[in-house]
Amino acid sequence: MTILEQGSGAAPQAAADLIKDTTTQTFVRDVIEESKRQPVLIDFWAQWCGPCKQLTPILEKAVRAANGKVKLVKMNIDEHPSIPGQMGIQSIPAVIAFVDGRPADGFMGAVPESQVNAFIEKLTAGMPGGAPTAAELLQEAEAVLAEGDVQTAASIYAEVLRADGTNVAAIAGLARCYMQTGATEQAKKTLGLVPEAKREDASVKAVQAMIDLAEQAQSLGPIAELEQKVAADPLDHQARFDLAIALNAADRREDATTHLLDIVKRDRKWNDDGARKQLVQFFDAWGPTDDATVEGRKRLSTILFS
Repeated sequence: MTILEQGSGAAPQAAADLIKDTTTQTFVRDVIEESKRQPVLIDFWAQWCGPCKQLTPILEKAVRAANGKVKLVKMNIDEHPSIPGQMGIQSIPAVIAFVDGRPADGFMGAVPESQVNAFIEKLTAGMPGGAPTAAELLQEAEAVLAEGDVQTAASIYAEVLRADGTNVAAIAGLARCYMQTGATEQAKKTLGLVPEAKREDASVKAVQAMIDLAEQAQSLGPIAELEQKVAADPLDHQARFDLAIALNAADRREDATTHLLDIVKRDRKWNDDGARKQLVQFFDAWGPTDDATVEGRKRLSTILFS
């Protein structure tokens, strides 16, 4: 069983109740009574309404991301005209927020995702309880991954993806978990879920660099043999370059950095500045705040600008 399979079981039953359709008969139960427990958004829409079709997916995504602090109820005004008529709804899409059994706020039209999120944040500000937000879950996953608990981190990333399968940070995080267990192929499949437009995201590029480096290392010989080659001929830059990649794959980051810097010092132009470019790829894979990246950048700068 893979990390993803272990960490992404069926969503909790409560999540299934966050979004529902309502009727004239069930409006009081679904909206009025439910809003006494937590805010409820009612989305008035119709099949013929183009802007409604743009807004509804945004509403659903934002409500899932709120993790139980707010619910969404949808009402088709063509099938159930009496409630919107009583409330004076004259154009759609229209979203009304109910709190404590009464209308509290609302907006009209297909507003952008940022405005919907701000509306929900304002509505739920200061609310106790509720599940953590996606941002909070991602922060927690980063923390436990930094502590070396790959399985827990993967489970948290998978939880975020159950609510929002397009969350790039969660996709990249899960792929990174696979890389840390040596499951390169699974990491590649996971990273493939990232839309093309988001491929330049820093978190995605970092994992892609990890994948590229792992695949490079697979074609190299044992570290001991490469070390012997370098010892026999210190000017064999290719052997030193290969040794650096192999050392990185063995998580010997400082040693890998030292060997690439040695090439830069001896022959900056070797292989079209290949040693420096390879070191930059290491930095991308390790992340900007990693100790090896911070120290490596300092050492590289000292060589380049001395």
